[in-house]
Amino acid sequence: MADLVAPTVLLHRAWLDARDEWGRDVVQHGSGLHEATDVDTSEGFAAWVHRLNTSADESVPTAEGLVHATYWWIVEDGAVVGSITLRHRLTDHLLNAGGHVGYSVRPTARKRGLAGWALGQVLTRARERGLDRVLVTCDDSNEASARTIERNGGVLEDVRDTDLGRTRRYWLATA
Repeated sequence: MADLVAPTVLLHRAWLDARDEWGRDVVQHGSGLHEATDVDTSEGFAAWVHRLNTSADESVPTAEGLVHATYWWIVEDGAVVGSITLRHRLTDHLLNAGGHVGYSVRPTARKRGLAGWALGQVLTRARERGLDRVLVTCDDSNEASARTIERNGGVLEDVRDTDLGRTRRYWLATA
């Protein structure tokens, strides 16, 4: 059974295994991983985990252009099978293209409903944060993600060209 887990250094090896399956240069939506982040060393990984967990703390200022966000890893039987994030508010860029929620599931764990389950869990947590609805987006060609969003009640607002490419924009009620 899967669980949403706050990022932790205890899952360093499991996280690296997931990253290596994706590929070192592949974008993992919802992970909070940026190109220059050192995750291979214990020190670098610990600093990244600290940054992810601190990003939810509204009393800590965010870097310019970023918003507060809560990150979770999708963990199953000790393996990191994906990640999901809830951004606490939207900037103009997030409203146009990125949305409140980002997620990804490693290739060998796909087609089992994990993304949909995790999205449902995060909708509950968004409601607990006081959000009545959230924006979730996906690439227009990502049919699996579109189905995941729609199965969780996503209502398509539009499909538009953004700096992320052609993007489907869905609103989901949290109640």
